[in-house]
Amino acid sequence: MKNKVAIIGSGFSGLSAACYLAAAGFEVEVFEKNAQFGGRARQFTTEGGFRFDMGPSWYWMPDVMVDFFRDFDLRVDDYYTLTPLNPQFEMVFARDSVCVPSGMDELRMLFEEIEPGAGQKFDRFMEAARFKYEVGMKDFVTKPCHSWWEFVDLKIVKSAIKLNLLTDFRSYVRQYFKDPRLVALMEFPVIFLGAAPKDIPAMYSLMNYGGYGLGTWYPEGGFVQVVEAMVKVAKNLGVRFHANRPVRRILLEDGRASGIVLDDETVYCDKVVGSADYQHVESLLPKDLQNYLPTYWQQRTFAPSCLIFYLGFNTQIDGLKHHTLFFEHELEGHVADIYSHKKWPEKPLFYVCCPSKTDSQVAPAGCENVFLLMPIATGLEDGDAVREHYFQQMMTRLEKHTGRKGLAQHIIYKRSYCVQDFMQDYNAYQGNAYGLANTLKQTAVWKPSIRNKKVKNLFYTGQLTVPGPGVPPAIISGKIVAQEIINYKEFGYEKIV
Repeated sequence: MKNKVAIIGSGFSGLSAACYLAAAGFEVEVFEKNAQFGGRARQFTTEGGFRFDMGPSWYWMPDVMVDFFRDFDLRVDDYYTLTPLNPQFEMVFARDSVCVPSGMDELRMLFEEIEPGAGQKFDRFMEAARFKYEVGMKDFVTKPCHSWWEFVDLKIVKSAIKLNLLTDFRSYVRQYFKDPRLVALMEFPVIFLGAAPKDIPAMYSLMNYGGYGLGTWYPEGGFVQVVEAMVKVAKNLGVRFHANRPVRRILLEDGRASGIVLDDETVYCDKVVGSADYQHVESLLPKDLQNYLPTYWQQRTFAPSCLIFYLGFNTQIDGLKHHTLFFEHELEGHVADIYSHKKWPEKPLFYVCCPSKTDSQVAPAGCENVFLLMPIATGLEDGDAVREHYFQQMMTRLEKHTGRKGLAQHIIYKRSYCVQDFMQDYNAYQGNAYGLANTLKQTAVWKPSIRNKKVKNLFYTGQLTVPGPGVPPAIISGKIVAQEIINYKEFGYEKIV
């Protein structure tokens, strides 16, 4: 049992941590409450032959995946095939729509066409975004964030002004662009960070480079291919996986985690990593040993939950792209509904993914695989009636955009997923879908700690701690916590506090 690590949850952070720990010589076991591995990135198949990714659908920041596989002397294309999307997506406005091309030259031309002079401003914006990406992703987000002293690094200090940490994203974008469509295009990537642009530091324009600059991709067969690839890497490194095994309690002995308690057995180990939702992992401990009281979580700004519909159509839908964003209403108003009022939005924005436009494997011939996703506040009541109300709204707008009246009559499969499902399936606090929002006051050291402050060998990873929400940050989070444990193994806890 020497140096055995039990990981609770098999989302991207848990899979990442498992791989790095196993490669370093640890005995690693992963325990997942659901039947499939991958956390929110599960997939299900219907009797009619539709295959739906349940969670992530945007493959951005491809270099993070390249780096992950390279760390194990592997390559992405050893495991799955990536298809570049062109256009990357379409954004639908009140009076027109804009298709976002994949090339930087084409993007510059698009910006210039919409707003004279915006082409050169686009170049300057993206060059600044590239700099932030290179510094942020290589030097900033890789810190364990125990202390601000970690950031007293010559490169980071010299870059502080260029990182725009104290400027909000909304003001920053408006320094470059005036046309509302261009503003919406540049603000859209930070929605993945879970807060209004006015509450996000301008440093996160790095997301624009990670998306627009590095391109939008699609893993053939669906996002589950990424999960399956990471599971294969982990198994080849000796990691053991256990599905349908919810953890009920963390076993403690002399101020240390000595194992985990399942329904039918106790598994003893030397260290525990919580990759499930942070607050849920804390609930597996006595209250006096938890890092944060319930009031802490109540005061946090959470990224949204979602209302999702998985739809199978028995017809093909002309005029629909792989990714389509319905932004006919103003972004700030929608975000205000989510964060200020904690209510169902009056004028919702939503997103449509149609992977069958790119991948024939995910729908029967002549059919279309579609999911609708509407960001909403966490903690809402989400009964069938309110779900159906917003479904009708989204379908009306989808039919208008595609020019297909009566499109809903072609639905042969329909499933909804919302707040209560996130709570039930993932133990997600108030049904959050994306963790904590990356506001300035919830960045770096101000995020929940990756270590339990009272139980020495208990660690946390995932979207509620550093570096934040999203697939690439989750993978980085797993690597960060693995390195913490590796240091723990080599030097002892007291010497690295």
